[in-house]
Amino acid sequence: MAEVESGHGRAPFELALFPLPSVLFPGAVLPLKVFEARYLDLVGRCLREQAHFGVVCLRQGSSVGRDSVRFEREGVLARIEAVDAEQAGILQVRCAGEQRFVIDGEPRQQSDGLWLADVVRQPDDDLMAPEAAVVPTVKALANAIGALRAQGSVPFAEPYHFDDAGWVANRWCEILPISLAAKQRLMVLPEPQLRLRLVDEYLRGKGVV
Repeated sequence: MAEVESGHGRAPFELALFPLPSVLFPGAVLPLKVFEARYLDLVGRCLREQAHFGVVCLRQGSSVGRDSVRFEREGVLARIEAVDAEQAGILQVRCAGEQRFVIDGEPRQQSDGLWLADVVRQPDDDLMAPEAAVVPTVKALANAIGALRAQGSVPFAEPYHFDDAGWVANRWCEILPISLAAKQRLMVLPEPQLRLRLVDEYLRGKGVV
């Protein structure tokens, strides 16, 4: 699971995969309930080695199954931030989404069912301020966060970056009621301003802004 990278961080390295029926975005908070032996072992290795694992969105099958599993070729690195063992054999794990990656070659499955793949890191979003035309969408996200906090929910990790188009777009993408396929397409878009403009168009179409 060691990462061997070039000076530009683009050399393939082996990564353990955790297929889930969801799309993880960079900067997102990911809570996991882990109970399968293969994933309990994975959490232990990641903690010992301070390593990442990769979250990929399931297209077919189940995260706890082994047959007929298909998942996307683009995913996001997950870093474990906290682990709580509430009861024997079950871990509550809090992770943070970090950098996007693309699977290079064919994934392979170990005898215990854990998926491995060679992956290549993708560039982070360029930091850029939201365009003037989408400022109402930025303000709407701030209002949504305020409303959720008032209800006792903290959906996003602090600090908040309302001055970063990619961060705003990603946080909206996490909570929009759209299909996983649509979330996946937005997640892999390399242009943060375009991602935010598409979110803005969706919100305007729904009368949110």
